Amino acid sequence: MIDLLGQLSEAHRELGTRGKARTVLLRRTYAATPEDVWDACTKPDRIARWLGPVEGDLRLGGRYQIEGNAGGEILRCDAPKLLAVSWVFGENPATNTSEVAVTLSPAPGGHTEFQLEHTGVDVDPEHWGKYGPGAVGIGWDLSLLGLAAHLGGEESAQDPEELLQTPGALEFMKRSGQAWGAAHEAAGVSHDEAKGAMERTIAAYTEAPPAE
Repeated sequence: MIDLLGQLSEAHRELGTRGKARTVLLRRTYAATPEDVWDACTKPDRIARWLGPVEGDLRLGGRYQIEGNAGGEILRCDAPKLLAVSWVFGENPATNTSEVAVTLSPAPGGHTEFQLEHTGVDVDPEHWGKYGPGAVGIGWDLSLLGLAAHLGGEESAQDPEELLQTPGALEFMKRSGQAWGAAHEAAGVSHDEAKGAMERTIAAYTEAPPAE
C-alpha cells in the first residue's frame, strides 16, 4: 500500500520567477522507465486513471480538456523527454492562462527523474498574496501522488471526492501545504507572510464547505 505521507518527502519544491511570471516547480523520481512515465502522461486511458478523463486532439498543436479541470493547447511534445501545454482553468482565459511543462530524464536503476514546472504569467497579486504557491502546489502534490499510485499499480477504486475526505488525504494536504509554505519562505518572503498564506490555503483545501 502506498505511503501517503512518505510520498511528500520524495519531492523537491521550488519557487522562481521568469520575467514577470511566477514559477512553481516539483521534482521527484519514479520507479519506472521514462517511456512508461511518458505513456502515463500522454495516453488518454492512463491519464484518466491518475489525473482525470481527458478529451481532445492529443498531438502537437492540438487542444485538450481535462474533465473538471484545465484545458489548453499542446505546445511541445518531444517523446519521451518533454511535454509542454498551455493550462487554462476557469471561464476567463485572459486571466487564468498559464503553462505546464513536464520534463523526464533517465535516473539510475531504470528509474525516471520527473520535473513539473507550472508558470503563471498573469498571476493575480491579491490571490497570490492571500494563498501563495500552495494554491496550485497542493493540487499538483495530489496529482503526482495519483501518478505514483498508478505507476505502482496501487490505484484506489474509491470515489475521488470521497477519497479526499479521508483522514489520510486530509493529513496529506495539510503536510503538502506546510511544505509549500516552507518553499515560499525559502524564496524570500517573511515567515509571517508565508505562514498566513499557508494556513489559508490548507483551510481552503481541508475544511468542509458550510451546510446549505
